[in-house]
Amino acid sequence: MLGIDLGNSIRTAVIRDLDPLAADTTCFNLRQFNEDADVPALTAALRGMVPTPDDVARYSVEACVAAMRDLGMVLGSIKRHGPEPVPLAPEVVPVLHELGRRTDMVPRDTVHHYTTWNPVGGRQRMYTGDIQEAYLQESVRMVFPHLREALELAGLLSDTDVAEPKFADLTDELTGQVEPMVSSIDMVVANVSPEFFARDLRAYFDEITVAGRVLLGPAAAQVPLWLIDQAVWAADHSEPEYEEFLRDSVPYSLPRWRELYDRWTGVPSVVTRLVAAYGDDPDAAERRMPGLRPAAEAIARLLRVILVFRGRHLGIARKAYDADLRLYPVGSGGASVDLLRQITDLTRATAQLTRRRGASAERAERRPA
Repeated sequence: MLGIDLGNSIRTAVIRDLDPLAADTTCFNLRQFNEDADVPALTAALRGMVPTPDDVARYSVEACVAAMRDLGMVLGSIKRHGPEPVPLAPEVVPVLHELGRRTDMVPRDTVHHYTTWNPVGGRQRMYTGDIQEAYLQESVRMVFPHLREALELAGLLSDTDVAEPKFADLTDELTGQVEPMVSSIDMVVANVSPEFFARDLRAYFDEITVAGRVLLGPAAAQVPLWLIDQAVWAADHSEPEYEEFLRDSVPYSLPRWRELYDRWTGVPSVVTRLVAAYGDDPDAAERRMPGLRPAAEAIARLLRVILVFRGRHLGIARKAYDADLRLYPVGSGGASVDLLRQITDLTRATAQLTRRRGASAERAERRPA
């Protein structure tokens, strides 16, 4: 389609700087409008921001992203206070569709718009203005450059024989790019209370309907750790509920990441290839292919990091979606706490596959000559 990498750092900086709808003041005022639950003011703001088709035709792709970002902030704000926003400003529908077409993304804002493409500092778009919201945005913003690199490394890993020496090195590079996810979740634990997320912020990420299509709001589920899962193990070690969740999440991804999902679906995962290389006699396999053991150990290290992240994420979700606290039964990306638990269990079970092979190698080393 576009062939444009909207996720690279140069283009991201350009998008953050742009204000094609002259919406800086309006977006700052959202904080007060939301505090007052002032739907008429929000509606007037939305209608005043909608560009004409001629305006959109003159936008660069980057300006289209920035316009979707700012329209999305107001759409989410209106929905948080009750009404479906689109019927209040029906003229926004063709604009949303054209912005989505021009950027090759869904006709709504996503987590990328809310975090990565969001200005920082005084122009930062926020629903509440609370410092906890800023920490949540930063926790996502800080991981996207690493995940972008991680996904390209996962692509290389998928094309590399598990017995090649460089396989373990690539896997360790991938692990290094995934590790900031742990720092990110630690930032959330330290600075964002479950009560604030559940009671104050979650409602701004609710789904809206655009021309009969229900579209999810910005969601942590759109951060593509699940795509690394797909390459490493989930393509053929998953469960139907997780597979459905992945299919539902894919449309909200960047175009390049949708391509990777298609490429890694229906083919053997990295873990499956590793298990097949070991076969029924792991010790003999390692003698024939000395690269297998470092490969298994490297995959085990990667899965250990992912498990640490998933465990901490599950802990946050349990608190935020506790029956006594929550206003919603599932996350804004459609994942329930039960699904998060299932994903964690699946990751742990996959890690056991690699650990068993590492243990076999250790036994072989201890065996008397």
